[in-house]
Amino acid sequence: MIVSLIATLTALPETREEIYRLLVDQVEPTRAEHGCINYNLHVDAGDPCVFVFYENWHSQADLDAHMKMPHLEPLLSQIDRLLAKPIEMWRLHPAELATTK
Repeated sequence: MIVSLIATLTALPETREEIYRLLVDQVEPTRAEHGCINYNLHVDAGDPCVFVFYENWHSQADLDAHMKMPHLEPLLSQIDRLLAKPIEMWRLHPAELATTK
């Protein structure tokens, strides 16, 4: 089943440019990964310190493998120093596959 992920990262004002470069640098390698359907980085129109990833993966295993990729290490190794708050994540699946009670 396709796995979709929305992740929001809020940079500290003083680390905004640094985290921006780290995030941009991981886009192309990630798009080349096995199982990546799309991987899009956005900046909030009202707050330049807020970055949003919208990602789709062919499977949870593909997303799990992505999280272990070496090109994420420069970001993940210093994430606490760069962010104003913890990463917010939403894992999604197609609504037509959801069951209601």
